[in-house]
Amino acid sequence: MKNQPNTKSIQWNNGFTLMEIMLVVIIIGTLAAMVLPNIVGKGTEARIKITRGSMAGIATALQDYESQNGFFPTTAQGLEALMTKPGSPPIPAEWKRPYLTVPPLDAWGRPFQYRCPPTKRTYDYDLFSLGPDGKESDDDITNWAHQK
Repeated sequence: MKNQPNTKSIQWNNGFTLMEIMLVVIIIGTLAAMVLPNIVGKGTEARIKITRGSMAGIATALQDYESQNGFFPTTAQGLEALMTKPGSPPIPAEWKRPYLTVPPLDAWGRPFQYRCPPTKRTYDYDLFSLGPDGKESDDDITNWAHQK
């Protein structure tokens, strides 16, 4: 039989000392102080970029609709006209397929706003998201922001 060490004589330290715990808390606090300022606010920026990308996709679908039918959907028809053929005038004669397969929502999960004829742009249509606050205000993401 092999000699086995006497496990009763070995003592294990089963906890952390106060100094070890304080050191870990200080390290985590220092890292958080360096990283958090770079992360805070990036969520809104990311959502704005996602919304702009979604608007570009909707704009492509609207251009496709217009090139096949000769006009954009009206405000009353809305962006739903890109998913199902409108039943109200002007009824598109060349509507053959959905131009969008899912309802267009901004990064906050709200429907995009659409107007045709436009009130802000000098041509085509107004397309915008109500932005982070969900109300028509200065933080809206629009297709006319660059236009003066």
